[in-house]
Amino acid sequence: MTGDIVQAAKFIGAGLAMIGALGGGVGIGLSVQGALGGMARNPDTYGNLLTNMILGIAFSEAIAIYCLVIAFLMLFVL
Repeated sequence: MTGDIVQAAKFIGAGLAMIGALGGGVGIGLSVQGALGGMARNPDTYGNLLTNMILGIAFSEAIAIYCLVIAFLMLFVL
């Protein structure tokens, strides 16, 4: 009985850890939206905006990857 409760707690904890991935998705969407809006208004800044957009996407995606690692640790190590 207690093993089932511990297993359920692992699944719930891993699911809650993945809520942080939602922030990564929203951050990527807002970054791309802002860069595309800036490129539409001033096409001359394409290169600079593209570089900054890709850097912002990488940082936002890192948060989602950290959440995934924590979820896997909760499921398979604990």
